[in-house]
Amino acid sequence: MSNDKYATPLSSRYASDEMSKIFSLRHRFSTWRKLWLTLAKAEKEVGLEMITDEAIAEMEKHLEITDEEIEDAKKEEAIVRHDVMAHVHTFGKTCPAAAGIIHLGATSCYVTDNADLIFLRDAYDILIPKLVNVIDRLSKFALEYKDLPVLGWTHFQPAQLTTVGKRSTLWLQELLWDLRNMQRARNDIGLRGAKGTTGTQASFLSLFHGNHDKVDELDEKIVELLGFDHAYPCTGQTYSRKIDIDAVAPLSSLGATAHKMATDIRLLANLKEIEEPFEKSQIGSSAMAYKRNPMRSERVCSLARHLGSLYQDVFQTSAVQWFERTLDDSAIRRISLPSAFLTADILLSTLLNITSGLVVYPKVIERRIKSELPFMATENIIMAMVERGGSRQDCHEEIRVLSHQAAAVVKEQGGDNDLIERIKNTEYFKPIWNDLETLLDPSTFVGRAPQQTEKFVKVTVAEALKPYQSYINDEAVKLSV
Repeated sequence: MSNDKYATPLSSRYASDEMSKIFSLRHRFSTWRKLWLTLAKAEKEVGLEMITDEAIAEMEKHLEITDEEIEDAKKEEAIVRHDVMAHVHTFGKTCPAAAGIIHLGATSCYVTDNADLIFLRDAYDILIPKLVNVIDRLSKFALEYKDLPVLGWTHFQPAQLTTVGKRSTLWLQELLWDLRNMQRARNDIGLRGAKGTTGTQASFLSLFHGNHDKVDELDEKIVELLGFDHAYPCTGQTYSRKIDIDAVAPLSSLGATAHKMATDIRLLANLKEIEEPFEKSQIGSSAMAYKRNPMRSERVCSLARHLGSLYQDVFQTSAVQWFERTLDDSAIRRISLPSAFLTADILLSTLLNITSGLVVYPKVIERRIKSELPFMATENIIMAMVERGGSRQDCHEEIRVLSHQAAAVVKEQGGDNDLIERIKNTEYFKPIWNDLETLLDPSTFVGRAPQQTEKFVKVTVAEALKPYQSYINDEAVKLSV
């Protein structure tokens, strides 16, 4: 594309080639040609003798539109102000034997809407395998770190310990729901079929001289030839724009999952506990050479917000349609539908890259636990003292005083948490001095986190991924930028 024209960075900078191709001009117009060929074949099979073998052969030969034909269609559209008719004329010039029967009985939405539905289906077929691999790689990470204790956070304040693996299952569970929602949306996509100008199939009924069975057969034949399992039984001029809501909603929901996951990673990077991959020659800052900014996760958050906002586009478009159709859906759908799938594609490619190379720093994690665990262990210490004959109330008061002293050292003096040293130097706690190491073992504070993680991955995730085993691979995912 010209460097003197704006090009959306979704396709020019970030998205995969295969997703960009689906929504490219060449693929769109070539798909229109495939739809015209399919219509002609179906009409011929159902009994229209005016469709010749020569016409069919000529269309089959020119399904892939050329650059020259795209330019010719642009010039034609500038004259007729109708994109579909411009391409009907252009295709007819290329296929003179078929010129008289191209688009026979159809309305513009026969090609535009059916093409969009094909694109939605095919785009999901790109996204779902990527999501499966994100889940697979994150599952391996969860199992690897299922036993590694880490400080939990609630309100971003220190909380009870969990494990690195257990925390990642929170991301995994949402991704599994996204997989369920996306697969359901993909399976629900049908065709508009051949429904005519207002959905009544009047033009096709006229073509077949009032034979309703042949009109039904035509619709069914088109569905079969295009590899779908159903067409929507009722349409206006367009398929219901509620279908777009159903298609985009799971993507916007994925955006929420991706944003939460990437935000957690950004916060963990600040804590120096976990980092996303950082390439050998990667530069974090043009000024601060030491920086390792979490740019992948930041990109995910940025684009996830955009993806979430696109739900409003399809919602509003569906809500304001009048009767059998209005054209105020056209311009926005050219933007919102490709944007949704391109953005989802970018998010999944980036998450694949991140989950393939997450870096964990156990020593940093251990140091942070040691700074907070003494406070968390106070209840265990009280219980141990009671078991050795102490008074729960007396012990509570003793440890309350020492805890406040230790907290003052941390907050007012910037020192380390010395509560355990204070306990070791307080005669009252002598009965448990030899037990302190056991009482402070981080693994005893994580509850069932390791067991929960293992069961979730080996049962829940494994069951969910059973139908997708052929998608799973270990290919490295390198981002273009």
